[in-house]
Amino acid sequence: MNFVEDREISVVRRSLWFLMLLVAFLYASTPVHAATEGFPWNRTEAVKIVAGLRKIVTPGGVERLQALSINGVEQWVSIRSRDRANPVLLVVHGGPGWVAMPTSWYFAQGWDEYFTVVQWDQRGAGKSYDPSTVDTLSVEQMRRDLDTLVGWIRSETRQDRIFLLGHSWGSLLGLDLARRHPEWLYAYVGAGQVVDMRESERRGWAWAMREARERGNSEAVAELQSIAPYAEGSVAVPIADLYMQRKWVNAFGGAAYNRPDAGFEAAAMALSPDYTDDNLRDVWKAQATSVERLMPEVMELSMSSLSDLRVPVVLLLGRHDINVSAQVAAEWFDWVRAPAKKLVWFEYSAHEMLVEEPGKVFLTLINELRPLAGGVAETAPAVGFPAVDQAGD
Repeated sequence: MNFVEDREISVVRRSLWFLMLLVAFLYASTPVHAATEGFPWNRTEAVKIVAGLRKIVTPGGVERLQALSINGVEQWVSIRSRDRANPVLLVVHGGPGWVAMPTSWYFAQGWDEYFTVVQWDQRGAGKSYDPSTVDTLSVEQMRRDLDTLVGWIRSETRQDRIFLLGHSWGSLLGLDLARRHPEWLYAYVGAGQVVDMRESERRGWAWAMREARERGNSEAVAELQSIAPYAEGSVAVPIADLYMQRKWVNAFGGAAYNRPDAGFEAAAMALSPDYTDDNLRDVWKAQATSVERLMPEVMELSMSSLSDLRVPVVLLLGRHDINVSAQVAAEWFDWVRAPAKKLVWFEYSAHEMLVEEPGKVFLTLINELRPLAGGVAETAPAVGFPAVDQAGD
């Protein structure tokens, strides 16, 4: 053996010795050992891990989960920020009733370093589900609730403007608010933007039928044909027909790219530190109720005639989104006028780009949105949660 080989062996031996010492130190240390010994590995323990990983410990941070009285109904919000002087980013979830708060532990990692992130479970959805208030669900009531919440955020944080991100159904509410109150916003972000529900539904049905025929799926062809003509004219679309269209759009990858459904996202709710076991049991009942009560109204909504916005707009569109037609949104974006506008395509996403490509979403928020806030105040008051009254236009 020559000198070089002896030296290499000596280096390897020293490296292994150091590595053994390091491993022994790490795993023999009392805190680590105590924290991992005898894990039962159930939901409770798993949630503790997630909560510990995302715990906010900065002196100027805020980590709150609390109910607000919004227009007479208890509704839950989560507010998270490493620095409460960060500009506010309000997330308005889709559905109706498809809550974002319980999956935000995954898709919104890092957002709170640059924004004060507000997640809101809308009236009748998620943690805000109350069977006694389902009769109050209407598009107009949701519009008033959003106005009230934004007014409260602006007052409580002393920030005149915020960012608003609306996903799917939430993008209808968000775009409507951007139209009515541009002075409240730095910018509006539409993810899976809804523009014209009926046109989107018609295109989705046609796409699913083409896929069914190309794949030789006779069951899909027969079921889709059974609801034809779908979303044509002014005849109301039965909820059962809507579910049938979604069944095959989702099965062919129109909701989540290269996946038969969004079950992978829904499963993440089970690890949410923000949701109790009771919340998880209610979440699907709440969504079904929201769809039943709100979807007939939502189906008749269209923002396609909106040609001018007085606030910057950013659209996040999944290239493969058929669930809510990305092409309809892109066509509208081409001709809408705004102080500034940006369309970001997510090439490996369908409708769930927040979860499908969270890294690209994060970079987009940092690069396209955060600079628009300019110099937000260096200090901000502690964020509390008093009751709020109804806000007007």
